Amino acid sequence: MADSNYDMEPVKELIKVLNGGVDFYTEAKKKLDNIELNRVFDQMIVDKAQAISDLQPFVLIDEGEIETDSALSIDIRESYTKLVGMVSTDKEHTYISQLEEVEDKVLSKLDKALSKDLPPKCKSVLLQIQTRMQACHDQMKQLQELTA
Repeated sequence: MADSNYDMEPVKELIKVLNGGVDFYTEAKKKLDNIELNRVFDQMIVDKAQAISDLQPFVLIDEGEIETDSALSIDIRESYTKLVGMVSTDKEHTYISQLEEVEDKVLSKLDKALSKDLPPKCKSVLLQIQTRMQACHDQMKQLQELTA
């Protein structure tokens, strides 16, 4: 039950996508044997985990508990990538392409949250996260183009 006058659902949805992203990058690290990519994926995991940590207090204040679920769309994308990765000749590009789509989803959820009426401190945190997540997206987009 919400304790504030704000609808925190967009923030919760963003956290779910971020949680799914952490899981997907972790899985990708296990499936790909590339030290450089693993370093990039580690940084993506750290950035998303930090964003989750930054946002959880707002959900906790509003809902009384943190958001631990992941977005179904990310879970489905991860499963799809595993399946395609089994038959693909270029597993790295397959994973990178799907992870870039996750980055698109993160930015979309950020935009949606920023368009809502939220506490000023929450909006400030979202803007900081948006800058970091845009950098993550741009890096994955560049990797996607390099591996095409």
